[in-house]
Amino acid sequence: MRWVPSVSRSLGEAGGLRVAVGHPLVDEYLEFLTARARPNTILAVAFDLKVFFSVVDTTPVRVTSADVMAFIRAQRSSDHKVVRIDGPGGLSSRTIRRRLSSVSGLYAYLLARGDTSVARNPVPQGLVTRRERERPRGRPLVRAVVTLPRVLSPTEVDALVKALRTERDRAMVDAMVLGGLRRCEVLGLRLEDIRLAERRVFIADGKGGRQRLIPVSPRFFASLARYLDDERPPQAATDSVCVVLKGPRRGQPLSAYGLDEVMRGARGRAGLSRGSCHELRHTCLTRLREAGMSLEALQAQAGHASIETTRVYLHLADDWLAAEYRKAADAIEAQAVRTAP
Repeated sequence: MRWVPSVSRSLGEAGGLRVAVGHPLVDEYLEFLTARARPNTILAVAFDLKVFFSVVDTTPVRVTSADVMAFIRAQRSSDHKVVRIDGPGGLSSRTIRRRLSSVSGLYAYLLARGDTSVARNPVPQGLVTRRERERPRGRPLVRAVVTLPRVLSPTEVDALVKALRTERDRAMVDAMVLGGLRRCEVLGLRLEDIRLAERRVFIADGKGGRQRLIPVSPRFFASLARYLDDERPPQAATDSVCVVLKGPRRGQPLSAYGLDEVMRGARGRAGLSRGSCHELRHTCLTRLREAGMSLEALQAQAGHASIETTRVYLHLADDWLAAEYRKAADAIEAQAVRTAP
C-alpha cells in the first residue's frame, strides 16, 4: 500500500505532544526527538519530512542522493508562489536548507540505530570543488543569504509598550526587550525562577537544554510585581509565571499562541509593522552591545552556544562599526601625512 505522508498530533502516554507522519521509521524518529527538542521544533521537523517524502514519493529506505537533488530542484521551482530576496523563484534558500537538515537528521538517526537497510545518509554534506578537495565538507548544497536581525528603534519600543493592556503583558515584553529572553523562555518561567532580591532570572530550560542565571532591569521586576499582586489569579494551580487572565482557561499557563496574539494586538494598536518576540530579543542584545557590553557577556546573557552566533550584534551596533572604521581611517591618514614629501 502506498504511503501518503500526513502530519498528525496527539497526546502521548506521559501527556506530552506526540507527532506522527504515518511511517514507522519516521514516527520513531519523531518520538526520539521528544526528549531532545521542543514541541514546536518537532512539529517543524515533521512538516519538513512530510514535504520531503511527498515530493520524492518513496519510502525512507529507498531514498537516494538523486532523490535529494530532485527535491532541491522542486523546491526551487517557480510553482511555489513566494516572495524571494535571494533568487528568482521558489522557496527561500533558508527554508530549503532547514528541510534538508531535517531529512539529514532522520538518516543520521537511522544509521545510528543500525537495524534498517539504510547504509548511508542520502543527503550529501557538500560539493567538493577543485580548489577545496582537502575540505571534508566542501561547499554547501544550498547557499543562503545571511540576513541581519531586525531591531526596533526606541520610539517603536515605547509605542509598543504603551499599547499593552495589562501588567502581565508589560512584564513579558520587558523580559524580552530588557533581558533578551526568548519567547519560550518567557513562557517557561516558574515562580521559583524569579530571584527578586538578586534582580536576576533563572532560565531552567533554555535553547539546547542550556540553563543560565541572568540579570534583568528593575523595570521588569516592577511590572512583574504589579502583575503578581493585582492580576494573576490567586487560585491558579500552576507555578507558571505567565497565565491566562480571562475566559475558561483563566489561571492556566499562557500558550505561545496566546503570547503571539498579545503581540499582534499591541502592534496593531501602536501602528507598527514589526515587533515580534524575537525582534524584541534582537533589540535588547543590540542595545546592550551598543552600550559597551563585551561579546562574552552578551553571549552569556543571550544563552548562545557559540560566540560566533553573538558576533552578528557587532554588525547591528552601528556605533561600534563606525568607531572602528574612523579609528582605522584616521591611522591611515596620519601615516600618509608622515610619509608625504
